Amino acid sequence: MNPASLEVRDVGWTPARTGAPVLYPTSFKLETGRVLGIVGPNGAGKTTLLRMLYRYYRPETGTVLINGEDIWALPARTVAQRIAAVLQEQPSDFALTVGEIVALGRTPHRHGFGGNQGANDTRVIENALRRLNLHGLAHRHLSTLSGGERQRVMVARALAQEPHLLILDEPTNHLDIRHQLEVLELIRTLPLTIVTSLHDLNLASGVCDDVLLLKGGRSLGFGTPNKVLSEETVSDAFHVVARQEHLSPSNTNHLTFHLRNH
Repeated sequence: MNPASLEVRDVGWTPARTGAPVLYPTSFKLETGRVLGIVGPNGAGKTTLLRMLYRYYRPETGTVLINGEDIWALPARTVAQRIAAVLQEQPSDFALTVGEIVALGRTPHRHGFGGNQGANDTRVIENALRRLNLHGLAHRHLSTLSGGERQRVMVARALAQEPHLLILDEPTNHLDIRHQLEVLELIRTLPLTIVTSLHDLNLASGVCDDVLLLKGGRSLGFGTPNKVLSEETVSDAFHVVARQEHLSPSNTNHLTFHLRNH
């Protein structure tokens, strides 16, 4: 796996049905191998931005560059080889087994999006199953799995794609505490550039090198968690009172929140 650099230049998007911008022109640059957390309240534009990063939405303004190349100037197959996405939506084809779903991650690397599975494909699929602790479930049908197990299957499929950039939309949704920690540990150890949206600001602080804070489709800051997730900025973004506390046992900072007085 070779991590890629990601640059977003003045990217914005407005849905045709409303004519109101969901994301105003936004810019940032993510160096190779870093983990970016996109955070903000509901409706901030997090998922919209992610969809432009994996070429589901075409930006109305600006450009998304991977290793300096515009993703809309590249063939779709090339983009699929470089960028993998794990979405909140669960797959609907429950007839497939875990192994078959993970194997779909190899599709962009096969000639004409088809062809037989080769020895290298098998090795990559096995490694992805092992990384997510799914080897014992390879022959189980998706319909028999819990929501958390399905989420892990989707991450394994993305890893089987051998991307340079991995995009995760709320990867800890539906996971219990143990599996949340396992996924976060995986994010920290993967030799990839990673962009993930997260609701939990303390999780984002613990796992991300950089944070992009959005509110109402506008960027309130980009940089390290300690720089961006200040008491004042978080309070403004979420309309709460945020306090930065220091936890002695773990020697880490921790945000706490309470409602503002009306």
